[in-house]
Amino acid sequence: MVFKRLLGSLGVGGPRVDTVLDPGAARPGGTLSGRVRLAGGTSDHDVEHVVLELVARMETEHPEHGEHGDGEGVVVFGRHTVGHPATGGAFRLAAGEETSLPFTVTLPWETPATELDGRPLGIVLGVRTELAVAGARDRGDLDPLTVAPLPAQEAVLEALGGLGFGFRSADLQYGRIGGTGQRLPFHQEIELTPPPRYAHQVDEIELTFLAVPGALEVVLEADKRGGPFADGRGGHDALSRFTVPHEGPAGPHDWSALVDGWIQELVEHRASYGSHAVYGHESGVGAAVLAGAAGIAGGMVAAEVVDEVGDFFEGDSDDGEG
Repeated sequence: MVFKRLLGSLGVGGPRVDTVLDPGAARPGGTLSGRVRLAGGTSDHDVEHVVLELVARMETEHPEHGEHGDGEGVVVFGRHTVGHPATGGAFRLAAGEETSLPFTVTLPWETPATELDGRPLGIVLGVRTELAVAGARDRGDLDPLTVAPLPAQEAVLEALGGLGFGFRSADLQYGRIGGTGQRLPFHQEIELTPPPRYAHQVDEIELTFLAVPGALEVVLEADKRGGPFADGRGGHDALSRFTVPHEGPAGPHDWSALVDGWIQELVEHRASYGSHAVYGHESGVGAAVLAGAAGIAGGMVAAEVVDEVGDFFEGDSDDGEG
């Protein structure tokens, strides 16, 4: 990969930056490694810091900005300083000098998956590099981030596929799901079409994974438009929460049987309690595990939503050389 950008705010002849991620997909809670390559400009520069930001593109509402409709924004969900091998912090970059800064970043456990079995899900994540030189800074390099699901997440999705559910779409939703241990300011929703067995009861199942180091929280939402569950507003959702260790269910039950039980409980609970039903169940993991989610996303910054999508992997002419 060639150096892709001249940092505009640093001026012509300023340092150039290119971040290269190691090959292969990362996983939630795992490490992301690579190198930040710097090339000095026409004069010496004092580099104050090099920072990597984890960013996600999503549709979002901005009532605080006076916008009540949907729009696109970029959410920063992680910020990590890359230290210089010699100084650990600030350093001087000589004119024409080339240097490489290795890094290893731990991803938040709730980082959404961007692919399944190597096929993209339509989720767009990136790693953005910020270089600060002598008081000026620029977020100059943006690289796509590929994330594969955790083994337990794959097992749940495979079980749903085996039960006849079909993939409809996946997206990111800004906001938190009440009653869960969610830590990031957004969550991933995977929309599934039901098999004939459940088609008369639900039109769609929405699935969200919320992982922590010891367990996986699975949030299922059943959506039915009209019909016997209608509440006069055209339809409503019912939500159920289940928790399972990463290594899977204990005892003789397999993933298929476990997930099938979740779906049955969701549908039955919905039928029994009506709209906006919420039901929680833990499969061999105490609530203390989820409570331990606090603080696990070290380095996570406060939610930041900005309307700067622009060339976020869509027609960025500057990247055409990379």
